[in-house]
Order: sequence, then C-alpha cells, then structure tokens
Amino acid sequence: MDRLFNVHPGNGSVFLLRSLDREDTAWHNISIIATEFNNPRQSSHVPVHIRVLDINDNAPTFATTYETFVCERTKTGQIIQTVSAVDADEPSMGHKFFFSLAPEGTYKSNFTVRDNGDNTAGILTRRASYSRLHQSVYLVPVVITDGEYPMQSSTGTLTVRVCTCDREGNMELCSAEALSSSPGLSTGALIAILLCAIILLMIVVLFTALKRQRKQEPLIISKEDVRDNVVSYNDEGGGEEDTQAFDIGALRHPDAAAALEEVSNQRRDIIPTDTLLYPAHCRAPTAASLIMTPVSVSSRDNQDVREFINQRVLDNDCNPTAPPYDSLATYAYEGSGSVAESLSSLGSVSSEAEQDYHYLSDWGPRFRKLADLYGAEDSDFC
Repeated sequence: MDRLFNVHPGNGSVFLLRSLDREDTAWHNISIIATEFNNPRQSSHVPVHIRVLDINDNAPTFATTYETFVCERTKTGQIIQTVSAVDADEPSMGHKFFFSLAPEGTYKSNFTVRDNGDNTAGILTRRASYSRLHQSVYLVPVVITDGEYPMQSSTGTLTVRVCTCDREGNMELCSAEALSSSPGLSTGALIAILLCAIILLMIVVLFTALKRQRKQEPLIISKEDVRDNVVSYNDEGGGEEDTQAFDIGALRHPDAAAALEEVSNQRRDIIPTDTLLYPAHCRAPTAASLIMTPVSVSSRDNQDVREFINQRVLDNDCNPTAPPYDSLATYAYEGSGSVAESLSSLGSVSSEAEQDYHYLSDWGPRFRKLADLYGAEDSDFC
C-alpha cells in the first residue's frame, strides 16, 4: 500500500519507487503475480522478501545525558566522568568508537579526554583546584567517531559543574545553575506552585467569611436572650413612664392589692386639704382628678356612691404608678333607687305593642314628648 516497489510487466524486474531506510524498516514483504499473455486464467502468486542492507550513514552520539560535577579541591588527572556512545547503524563486525577532545577545546582546556579502547572514554581534570566563585560551569566538547566506511563522527558537549565536596569526594553544594539543572522542580516552578497555593487559600477564606456573614444569628434568638438595651413586654403598659408593666393580679385579688398599695411609696407632691373625705396618709385629689356625680341625687341617700368615688380617688392618689399629673380620671355612677327604674326591655316578657308609655308623662315635660312617640299606633304614621 506504500507503493515502495513496482514490477516490470515484460521481464518481471522489481525496482524501487522511493528510497528505503534500514533504520526505519529492515525487511519488506511483497507478493508478485505472474500471468500468461494468451491465457490470463493461467496465473500464479509468489511472495518476495526484500532485505535492506546497512550502510554507515549515522554518526554515533552519547549514550545518555550526563550530569557531571567536579570538586573544588581535586587532584590533577582525576577521572570525573566515564562516557559511552551509541550508533543507529549495525555493522557486521560490531561497533568501534573513538573519543577525543575537540580541537576548539584543546587550547587552555581545563579537562582532557582519555579513550579507554572499549567504546568508552574518561573525562579527567587538568589542574588541582577549581573555584565556584570564579567559574561554576565548564563545557567540554568531545568528538565521537565510528570505525566504519564511510566514517561518521559527531561532537557531544559535556556540562561540568563545580561543587563543594567532602573529604570522600561526595558532593555537598553546587552552584545555582547546577541545582536548577538537576532532576526535580526548578525555582520558578516552586514559586508558581506557592503562589497558586496562596491564591487558593485566600479564596477559601473569603468564601468562608461570606458564608458566615449570611448565616449570622439575629440580635435576639429567644425571649430569654435579652440585651441590655432591649426590654420585652407581653402586655400593654400605661405610657412612657410605665416601665413596670401592669400587674393583672390586682384585679384577681383586690384586697391583697389594696394592702400592698398602702405600704408602697406615696406621692408627696400635694398635701391633703380635705380631712373629711380622705385619710391622713394620702393626698387630696389634685386638679388632675375630676369627680362627676349626679346632681339630682342627695348625699344622704347615696352613701355608697360617695364611698365608691372616694375609694377610686384614694387609689389613684396613693398609687405611685398612676398616670402623669396632667391626666383626667372620670368616674360615672348611676346609683340605686331610680324612680324611672330600668329602661331596658331585655328582661321584659311583653312585646313593644303591649307596652304602655303614658306613665312617662308623669315625669315631666321632657318625657311627655317621648311618651307620645312610643305610645302612638302604627296607623298614626300612615
């Protein structure tokens, strides 16, 4: 399918359509069909196996990437690295490599190359000491040549770092370049990772703060949790000066409430002036207390009215939680023994038609008109 080969239809010669590379594919398998010219049904298939022969068309290179260092305190002629080479070609007699120092590196070179004769070479020092402060990195060019025809060669550069070593020759500290070229994370990668971690931490902290702010509890969770400046009332008070609320027990137990009021703090802003109506331990009614009584009823016959009103006025004057002085307390009491009796018809068993309102005329001229209205028949309005 690659159309690498073709066959001549007359003599069956196999020829190439494109060049072949042994390092890519060493063997090719094709099938050729032979057919009679006069009888096409007479044909046969034959497989053809084509082998690509090797020629020396690849130069040798270093077998791996070397990380070489030299100690600051070293000896002349000390081996610091042993190198080897590889070649993509496969000669019939095997590989034979030669190593040497490149011509551009022989002049004032700090290192030298020694061929070991076994397809390896040693890198040796040419002086006794090196300084990281003076020069921390050296480049050593090494020429690698094979022994085939035509001869192929290449130049590989060996990087040598100057490091501080212990007495046994073990590396302790190298230059910044050596650390960055060593396997692992570089300084830039470490800084980038640290910045990403800091940004991620800031995002998490911000998200947590916003979440707590949304779920912040209110000022008062329950009735028991009352702040210093919050007062909770369950009943309606008497005004701005009423901070003790209203005691409903006073209505349920009036006698006990009266006894407590007598021993409580009293208002002493006004001295009592009427000793006939009020006891000595409470003040007389002030201008803020207005008493309204029926003028048509005599005091002798309505002693209960007098006692009721006096008791109410006394309660307000002796009550330290009474309303302010500019308020008005009004008391209205009908009394007992009215000559008109009850005017309500709720307890009456008779209907309005059976009622006789003529007796209202005896009450005076004011009720005579009322008697005429209620005593009139329905036919009078037709």
